[in-house]
Amino acid sequence: MAKGILKVKAKVSGEKTKVKLMAKHIMESGLRKDKKTGELIPAKFLQELKIMHAGKEVFVANLGTAVSKNPYFAFNFAGGASGDELTMTWVENTGETATETAKVK
Repeated sequence: MAKGILKVKAKVSGEKTKVKLMAKHIMESGLRKDKKTGELIPAKFLQELKIMHAGKEVFVANLGTAVSKNPYFAFNFAGGASGDELTMTWVENTGETATETAKVK
């Protein structure tokens, strides 16, 4: 899986920051069969998604095979300012991992 799978909109609203995030990922459970070959399609899903702001965790999700393709998350956290940066780290069940960043508006 290549870097750049996360699409993020983060905006300060009053004393909190609102974050909307979509992970462009197939989230394959490992239970489906390929229609042509009949073989099981190997599992490939996000196991963990962690969002950090100013060195502090503001969101952590432990995911599994029951999560749909291209999962969407929305959450708020206290604080934040326009121009701040969110650091987002994801881990896949295959062991692949990446870190991405997004600016708060």
